[in-house]
Amino acid sequence: MNNMIIRQGRRILSIVLATSLFCACTPPPRQTGTPSDALYEKYHAEDLSMQESFNQFTADLFRDEISDSGISFHFSIADPASRGIDTVPLTLGDYSLDKMKQGTSDLQEAKKKLEGFNPRKLTSDQRLTYQILYSYIDTELTSDGMELYAQPLTTTIGIQAQLPVLFAEYSFYNKADVDHYLSLLSTIDEYYGQILEFEKQKSAAGLFMSDTAADHVLKSCEAYLIQPDHSFLAETFNTRIDALTDLTDEEKAEYKKQNLKILEEHFIPAYKNLISGITALMGTGTNEKGLSWFPEGKKYFEYLVHSNTGTSYDSVKSLKKAIERQMNSDIKALGQITKDHPEVLDSLDHYSFKYTKPEEILESLKSQITTDFPELPPCSYTVKYVPGALESSLSPAFYLVPPLDRYQDNVIYINNNPRFKNEDLFTTLAHEGYPGHLYQNVYFLSKKPNDLRSILSFSSYSEGWATYVEYYSYTLDNGLDPELGKLLAHNTAVTLGIYAYLDICINYEGWDKEATAKYLGTFYNVENTDITDSIFNSLVENPTNYMEYYVGYLEIMEMRSTAERILKDDFNLKDFHTFLLDVGPAPFSVIQPAFRNWLAKQLRS
Repeated sequence: MNNMIIRQGRRILSIVLATSLFCACTPPPRQTGTPSDALYEKYHAEDLSMQESFNQFTADLFRDEISDSGISFHFSIADPASRGIDTVPLTLGDYSLDKMKQGTSDLQEAKKKLEGFNPRKLTSDQRLTYQILYSYIDTELTSDGMELYAQPLTTTIGIQAQLPVLFAEYSFYNKADVDHYLSLLSTIDEYYGQILEFEKQKSAAGLFMSDTAADHVLKSCEAYLIQPDHSFLAETFNTRIDALTDLTDEEKAEYKKQNLKILEEHFIPAYKNLISGITALMGTGTNEKGLSWFPEGKKYFEYLVHSNTGTSYDSVKSLKKAIERQMNSDIKALGQITKDHPEVLDSLDHYSFKYTKPEEILESLKSQITTDFPELPPCSYTVKYVPGALESSLSPAFYLVPPLDRYQDNVIYINNNPRFKNEDLFTTLAHEGYPGHLYQNVYFLSKKPNDLRSILSFSSYSEGWATYVEYYSYTLDNGLDPELGKLLAHNTAVTLGIYAYLDICINYEGWDKEATAKYLGTFYNVENTDITDSIFNSLVENPTNYMEYYVGYLEIMEMRSTAERILKDDFNLKDFHTFLLDVGPAPFSVIQPAFRNWLAKQLRS
């Protein structure tokens, strides 16, 4: 599963800029008698001035964005003073239609400011940031007028499921952090009230979730109705408090009392109100099928595809064809393996990895990837387990992205729910740890990128990378027969591809349950109605979620295949991985041109 984030409906950049920007796209004509050296120095000074202005522009955007939410603020930066920030936002944000509309206005203003820069006068790193930000803003503006299509509440990736875990991982660096935490936690009922009001507006517009989806959200909410003194939020709070050295025992005891009081008076009522509010709205969501059955559903799905996958393909239709090509490639590889090594089929029901404990798996992965991946700076990780009460409502595993200035501290959660017992922990931890999310985030943040880039979410890059290296991990020294490892990697890729393909069929082309079941039965021998219903409902409730993983994997595989075909014996896997990691999180529409430049340089060298 992905690095955990909270999405404020649609992602919004709240921008209030006082910076005066200017454009000097064309150099002034050369004056007679002006020495060329002096003119060069003048141009150079103009370039430096624009570069400095661009840095100020992105710094202002960064500060404004993280100041919208105390949770985002704390998880983005551990030492705000290092960025000249001295005010901590004591709010969980503003989840309202008005805020979203204001966000569109802010994005339009940011685009105007951005267009005031001449990319040719920026440094190479700044040009990349410029291209990424321009693409990001352009994509987000395509959702203008469709704000009520946003889905803040979904089964495992909705705000109601993720926010408590973020509270449980809210680091206490000092006493002030405890005060900020308690202030934020005490506003959760108000914040959920805003979300409920938003859901009422969705209902009035005929866009409320189906009863099936509402049932799943209600079950997720019920998992948090735990008595305060038995709550995981009390347990984790007490652990963090006890670890602080700048508090007396009396102060610690008082804080623990305050936390229990807030859990009782704000946290539990927030979930009770959400449950009663969603229950009251049930029956108003009349569409049990995909997005395309809503008035502007197809248009919104197109926005989601480009926003959540950042694909380099210009249409959903062309992307669907690319998905089919990659699936066929993996299916062909499966056929070749079973033809050449039929004995591997006998191992499918009883194979096992030689590493089974999380720490030994991570250490094994860490040591084995050095051949194909660049070195990381020193960092640490902690493996934790999802609280029992939340096992049914959270993912099999997830990684928490650390603050940009504390990338050394990493946390991976594992879900021990019996329904995930067939998940291969070795490959799961390759996805979440080395060389997956943990590795990629530490590598990126250790390069000290522009602060703004650290908070712009390009989940298909992150999830595509983690999915790609998860499949790579099947080929490592892990106790599997090498051919079996390849078979499992291609098989897992095909399975994810089916979800991505059906996502388009259901949410864009309008397939219903019957059409979905027919496809799965005809092509993949899936006859169990519970399985087909589960797949259908999951894709209806979380449009493009699986595509984030698969499209990222697809784009990376296409680049790798192109590089292997063109460079032949000169292709170096470590160099290719280093290129992707150096670019960092970005839309693939920006990465692809950078890849072509990289490939040209490889050919020249």
